[in-house]
Amino acid sequence: MARRPVAEPEPPREPVLVDLALQGGGSHGAFTWGVLDRLLEEPWLKIEAISGTSAGAMNAAVLVSGYMQGGAAGARAALDAYWGRVADAARFSPLQRSPLDRLMNRWSLDASPAYIMMDMMSRLVSPYSLNPTGHNPIRKILEDSIDFAHLNGAEIKLFITATNVHTGRGRVFRNMEITPEVLLASACLPTLFQAIEIDGEPYWDGGYAGNPTISPLVRESKADDIILVQINPRERRTTPRTAGEILDRLNEISFNAPLMKELRMIALLRLAADPGTGEGRRWAGMRTHRILTDRLAEFGASSKLNAEGPFLSLLKEEGRNAADAFLHAHGDDLGRRSTADLDILLEEC
Repeated sequence: MARRPVAEPEPPREPVLVDLALQGGGSHGAFTWGVLDRLLEEPWLKIEAISGTSAGAMNAAVLVSGYMQGGAAGARAALDAYWGRVADAARFSPLQRSPLDRLMNRWSLDASPAYIMMDMMSRLVSPYSLNPTGHNPIRKILEDSIDFAHLNGAEIKLFITATNVHTGRGRVFRNMEITPEVLLASACLPTLFQAIEIDGEPYWDGGYAGNPTISPLVRESKADDIILVQINPRERRTTPRTAGEILDRLNEISFNAPLMKELRMIALLRLAADPGTGEGRRWAGMRTHRILTDRLAEFGASSKLNAEGPFLSLLKEEGRNAADAFLHAHGDDLGRRSTADLDILLEEC
């Protein structure tokens, strides 16, 4: 009986340098955890630099710290440990779903008495009065999850954005500058936490200035491909009507605006007959990609403060699925062509 020929194994793919741009969004950052977990399984993907804001900043720093200790496997383990600590801390948080939410299998906190009270108080009372000591439970989790000394000599470049309260401008912190205070500043919502002081200056959430900031990836990275992991919905099909819905939508729009401005710049330079030389040509030549899901919009803004373990696991799985779908659809495009349609942004000019 004739033997069937043995299929030749596919040759390993040539490495592709990529940059990652990670949005913030509270516990929805667990979606990004899932995306990163899946991308780190691909040995041909080489992360050159990461720009992150808020939860995206924390994902970025944890990944790099873990990578320095154990490569891709170490990065995945570090992310698992970080989000596990977040879930453990959430068990003792007063922000819990109401019995009705649990009965209806909803992940939002809209009916949670503690959330409703916190939401009302945050609009009337300053965090300097509500939390005079400036306590933030995330600080201990960051210190336990990240070896900040490892960030200094990391081969992966880090760019973390926070917003200067005095000037309103964003400041981008790099590897050597990143401390727990920098990460807390990047995620500092001004209605919930006191401004974080760094070098004598107060800082708020980086999302007001860049969510995330693209420019350092263009100027300081060798990679020509940027993968944006998008959390905040850019579009919603329903009109917000309650006070809470209106405020939530305003925050989404304001947190997306700086990113849309930078992406529009890339689209404009691509259309230019002569984008010039140097930085202009670099902007025009960037290949852009997006990983996102419509499902995050279904959970509601209050769910960004829900850090229950099952919810985080659900978001992680959604992130893995979204990244897997992206790789199947566009993996061969990485290193060759853009897959994000930025021309639609030009219709808004």
